[in-house]
Amino acid sequence: MTVREVEPGLFVRGFEPPLPLSRFKLVAFDMDSTLINIECVDEIAAAAGRKAEVAAITEAAMRGEIADYRDSLRQRLQLLRGVPLSALEAVYAQHLRLNPGVETFVRACQAAGLKTLLVSGGFTFFSERIRHRLGLDFARANELDLEAGPQGPCLSGRLVPRPWGEIVDGAEKRRVLLEVAELMGIPPDKTIAVGDGANDLPMMAVAGLSIAYHPKPAVQDQAMLSITQGGMDRALTLLQA
Repeated sequence: MTVREVEPGLFVRGFEPPLPLSRFKLVAFDMDSTLINIECVDEIAAAAGRKAEVAAITEAAMRGEIADYRDSLRQRLQLLRGVPLSALEAVYAQHLRLNPGVETFVRACQAAGLKTLLVSGGFTFFSERIRHRLGLDFARANELDLEAGPQGPCLSGRLVPRPWGEIVDGAEKRRVLLEVAELMGIPPDKTIAVGDGANDLPMMAVAGLSIAYHPKPAVQDQAMLSITQGGMDRALTLLQA
């Protein structure tokens, strides 16, 4: 399928802009490196002195070089065992920022009547704060298990089992998007999926519009709209209110 660069760093594939934003009813966002500027697991790892080791696994997983995302996450979590909860508070306060243009794009979607969904392979510690900060309707992410440590609560290296399972991977992201769409009574082509990494591809593949924000190469190769320069609000150049 032909890709066209309509402006520097703004690529389209498979549709002719502009599209009316109100044509869609639900938008699903990845969190780490999409809504926010960091990969939270890597910043937590910095507190354990293991950032380089963990970041290498994260990068390989996001590029699609590790086929089993669940296994890659379990590997990283084991390296984080013993990190105090206070370190997560410090990551949120000192390192985590919304990416440029995120608030503008989210507000435009909300103004056009879309429901908003955050679906992340990251952690509820951060996703719930972002959900409230942006006023998003729904969220799903992994919940970190805690145990007692010398500095108070700390990471056990495991996740808390949930009614739907344990780990949000690419398959779960796709399932959640389709489930929320079904509960809303809308077909998948009325949804938008926004992400950057390989584990976002399954939900992007079933959405009516896929948006890649500063994506890994494998994601840019498949997305309908790719933003490689500037903020997320650049998508509004191609989407009418």
